[in-house]
Amino acid sequence: MKIGYLGPKATFTDLAVTTVFPNHEKVPYNTIPECIDAVSSGEVELGVVPLENAIEGSVNLTIDYLVHEQTLPIVGEIVAPIQQHLMVHPNHSDDWDAIRCVYSHSHAIAQCHKFLHKHFKQAMYEYTTSTSAAAKFVSENPELKIAAIANRLAAQTYGLTIVQENIHDYDYNHTRFIIVQKENRELSIDSPLYAGDKTTLMITLPKDQAGALHQVLSAFAWRKLNLTKIESRPAKTGLGNYFFIIDIDQKMDDVLIPGAIAELEALGCSVQVLGSYPYYII
Repeated sequence: MKIGYLGPKATFTDLAVTTVFPNHEKVPYNTIPECIDAVSSGEVELGVVPLENAIEGSVNLTIDYLVHEQTLPIVGEIVAPIQQHLMVHPNHSDDWDAIRCVYSHSHAIAQCHKFLHKHFKQAMYEYTTSTSAAAKFVSENPELKIAAIANRLAAQTYGLTIVQENIHDYDYNHTRFIIVQKENRELSIDSPLYAGDKTTLMITLPKDQAGALHQVLSAFAWRKLNLTKIESRPAKTGLGNYFFIIDIDQKMDDVLIPGAIAELEALGCSVQVLGSYPYYII
């Protein structure tokens, strides 16, 4: 089975895929849309892309692309810890504190703000498409006094020296990655990392109806359906028009969730099931 992921090699997405799918072929893609498109076209069977970070919040590109461009079902989720390290080319391992510029993904730089503010107030920051891309750039430019923020796999892959470990601001830093598939077949992975199931709905409220959101939440509350997340995103149909992404902490059943959906539709809401799937915690 071929599994596409947000690359290049040694990204946190690569780490997540390698941990959960250790025996399958992996195909890196440069951007989230490219990875999702590859699933849609059949180049790969599964695609793994980041959805949310505990510190920086949702990856809006992933949500919007799945909703507006390629409506692929979500068939799984991986939750992985994020540990950021400062790394340099071996040529600069002795004078790393004199670096002029730090390269990394914008989220990674934001996650290490305290460390960077303390040690590199005068340094410039350059954003890359991924933490791994930053490590790759540093490895290819040994003459420059630059550093990358990335994971340990990136340092090993690109031959860099880690000069400061765990520079992220908060210890509890995790990212959620979703697994998408062209056909909504149940994902069966016999793994000790399996932690449960959840169902994700996209709900669009009826226009100009007072108390609509309260009614939506009530449909889940009186059925004692636990919501682990509710988030609004622009519907891109006009100012003030939004849809809601809601995660329910259980697998799709025959009674409770279908009953809640029926109630919401009776209220004039539009409801779409984005997926009911297992999740894995690394």
